[in-house]
Amino acid sequence: MAEEHTAATTAGTVAATVAATVADGGHHAEPTLLGIGAEGWVYTGVAIFIVLAVVIGKVPSLIAKGLDDRIAAVRKQLDEAAALRSEAEKLLGEAQAAKAAAESDAATIRARAQTEAADLVKASEAAASEAIARRTAAATSRIAAAERTATAELKAEVAAQVTKAAAAIIAARSDKELQTRLTDEAIAGLDRRLH
Repeated sequence: MAEEHTAATTAGTVAATVAATVADGGHHAEPTLLGIGAEGWVYTGVAIFIVLAVVIGKVPSLIAKGLDDRIAAVRKQLDEAAALRSEAEKLLGEAQAAKAAAESDAATIRARAQTEAADLVKASEAAASEAIARRTAAATSRIAAAERTATAELKAEVAAQVTKAAAAIIAARSDKELQTRLTDEAIAGLDRRLH
């Protein structure tokens, strides 16, 4: 700003000097363009050059500052994007690890369930076989007991019938005293054989 003011002051001084010289009627007539002589144009050119140098000197610095600010903003955005990417990769890794752990747990649970199911099937088969064997043994035992009871009852019935028949035969063929003795002996013999 100070440089622009200095350039403007210099240009004004040059114009005043040229105007004073022209008003004075000077020593000789110099060619002029737009009322300004060669020396005035030199001063005007220098002033314009200084003004342009100041303006142009500031413009690149302003452009550079703008570009630096833009670069800083882009760099900040890139840093944020990199941070977001690393966070996303971390979350992805955690999700993949959790998925792998869940799959591993599921496989373990499935294997354990299959093993338990196989064990239950074996235990059920063993219990069923054992129950069938117990019931078969109990039925066989009952059948054997029923057979023994039936055999004993049959023997007792046969013995009673034989005893009756023998008593009747003996009674018909012998006397009373012999008959009584034989009957008692037969009864005693049957009792010994049956018990």
